[in-house]
Amino acid sequence: MTRKLGRRGFLLATGVAGAGVLALGASRVDWSQLMTAAAQNPLSPDAGVLVVVTLYGGNDGLNTVVPAADKAYQDARPDLAYKPEEVLDLGEDLGLNPGMKGLKKLWDDKRLAVLRGVGYPKPDHSHFRSMAIWQTASPQTASQTGWLGRWLDATGDDPLRAVSVEPVLPPLLAGQRAAGACLPVSGLKLPTGALGAAYQALGQPQQGESPLVARAARSVADLHTTAAKLGGSAHDHDGGKGQLAAQLDVVAGLVEAGVPTRAYSVSLGGFDTHADERGTQQRLLGELDSALSGFVARMRRTDRGKQVVTLVYSEFGRRVHANASDGTDHGTAGPVFLVGDTVRGGFYGDQPSLTDLDNGDLRVTTDFRDVYATLLQDVLGTDPGAVLAGHQGRVDGVLAT
Repeated sequence: MTRKLGRRGFLLATGVAGAGVLALGASRVDWSQLMTAAAQNPLSPDAGVLVVVTLYGGNDGLNTVVPAADKAYQDARPDLAYKPEEVLDLGEDLGLNPGMKGLKKLWDDKRLAVLRGVGYPKPDHSHFRSMAIWQTASPQTASQTGWLGRWLDATGDDPLRAVSVEPVLPPLLAGQRAAGACLPVSGLKLPTGALGAAYQALGQPQQGESPLVARAARSVADLHTTAAKLGGSAHDHDGGKGQLAAQLDVVAGLVEAGVPTRAYSVSLGGFDTHADERGTQQRLLGELDSALSGFVARMRRTDRGKQVVTLVYSEFGRRVHANASDGTDHGTAGPVFLVGDTVRGGFYGDQPSLTDLDNGDLRVTTDFRDVYATLLQDVLGTDPGAVLAGHQGRVDGVLAT
């Protein structure tokens, strides 16, 4: 039986601990610090912003971007496979999981890129080692710094430039000299009811008031504006849809407010589907779909939001053949998604063969560092060589520049 591990425990067990995460909570920020930063150093409307969505547990890529017409797929998963008529057709004999109707619309609108066969050399089936590799971008040797942490080291040490909307900083935001910050998703809550209405009324301007009183009134009004963007519980943020929607709602509010953060980290767990996979994974992919498609639609409404690119990845895919428990075991390569207004939608990279396998696993056709290098260069405006130790690969044409 696989031990169920919470996200907090997983992050602590990866062994990646940069200078900024020596103590949990040491790099926490609150709404007031972020709003002050937005007022003093607002995000340029044409600055690229990267949002990283981590799917913890190892998402089954073959039941996400589904080769339903492939006989080898059907033979390998007689009770787990989707039929061609069940999936959302993408062309090239591939289809999205039926729980991903919002992402199918983004595909049709040419704003979803599917990068196929993404992984790293000499794959490891361990959750901890594989996620450490993805978050550090160091497949050959263990590293104590995350790839976005090294980006911070190379470009400036302000922790507000990278924010995780979680209580624990993920390894990818930990550098040697700098680290990102954490903003708990619970945000800010103000009084409600009659007391809340009376407090909000204090923010209304009055004729003849002194400059100091006017400034105080504006601060109250700003407080309520901020609370509307960032405040409330997770349930308030997402309308009961799920924790990922809550996190992305906070990110959207920060982008709209002009907070100078250039990279955000959010996550969704539960993808370690060794048993009864189909229903569990489709529910989780539906949560991802709803949260992500709503976030992209909201970001399209503002100039700053149009510069946001979202990356979705998991630490590995699953084995080609189903196991005896109607699930799948740890595998290797899988699809990665890029979504946003500047994304040129379509397929990138070769679809791995289901018959030419590496000891039962899919062969990697796209190096994950190619994806990171492209994002560093085209979204964050940074020389990838300073972060990825001279890695030369790119995913050509996926982002408009």
